[in-house]
Amino acid sequence: MEAPKTLQQAIQWFTETENCRKFMVQVRWPDGAVKCPTCGATKLTWLAKAKVYRCYENHPKQKFSLKVGTVFEDSPIGLDKWLPAVWLLVNAKNGISSYELHRALGVTQKTAWFMLHRIRLAMQAKSFEKMGGSGSPVEVNEAFIGGNPKNMHASRRMKMGVKKGIYGDHKVAVMGMLDRETRQVRAKLIPDVTRETLQNEILREIDRGATVYTDGATGYDNLARKEFVHETVNHMEEYVRGQVHTQGIENFWSLLKRGLKGTYIAVEPFHLSKYVDEQVFRFNNRATKENPLNDADRFMLAVSQIAGKRLTYADLTGKVTGAEYEPF
Repeated sequence: MEAPKTLQQAIQWFTETENCRKFMVQVRWPDGAVKCPTCGATKLTWLAKAKVYRCYENHPKQKFSLKVGTVFEDSPIGLDKWLPAVWLLVNAKNGISSYELHRALGVTQKTAWFMLHRIRLAMQAKSFEKMGGSGSPVEVNEAFIGGNPKNMHASRRMKMGVKKGIYGDHKVAVMGMLDRETRQVRAKLIPDVTRETLQNEILREIDRGATVYTDGATGYDNLARKEFVHETVNHMEEYVRGQVHTQGIENFWSLLKRGLKGTYIAVEPFHLSKYVDEQVFRFNNRATKENPLNDADRFMLAVSQIAGKRLTYADLTGKVTGAEYEPF
């Protein structure tokens, strides 16, 4: 089955229930043999009116939909809306807000917000291969994400312990690394920017012996003692010295902040990692001369990662773990 190439084609194609069924079967079971998520049996019947499969083995939950076992599970929203929503998010350079999605799909804003977070979970990718293994240099830098104190109400600044015009502990630190050879980025939230935290992340993600480019922050001191070739650029004096710079990872920060400030406006620290994962996915799968991906390729990649992941509303809002969070 040939997948749609444009958003218009995707909307038209996924309007048909049978097309949605064939597409999901192709994505989840490439051999065409649909398997029961409970027992693994392949003796199944498709009940077209109910839009579910029925398993003939004797066990609970004999009937199941194609959304079971994916990020779409237990959602009353049909695949005719879920799949175009995936297309929109993975291909919107600056992201898409829940208000925009709710107007586009005809769902409530709360539902659209929950849908977007489920899709972000599918976009999340974990790579265990270390960066810099081919001898390519790796740029390392950290960014601070949070509200501007001058835009806060005085009572909020007092509560957060910050002064107007001063940037401090109210911001969340995000650490990023860019492999210049593969042009791939990894980014994650970190609790602080101490030397121990920064260098432990470098040891975890980058091969020893690789060349690491950073700014002059003291947290990166003595990396050479840990078998790295370490070069720094002092931003008080210069931004580029030959091949020594961090302009690549700072480009990623600009894209991330553009989406957070321009599209999402206010992001709670509790959810920030999901927005970082979203931007990492789009950055790592952008169209380049070496890898000319298009919108359909990014869509297919995201959909291929929906299985085996689950996000409930209680987990999303922190009600399960009892997590407390404050918006920026």
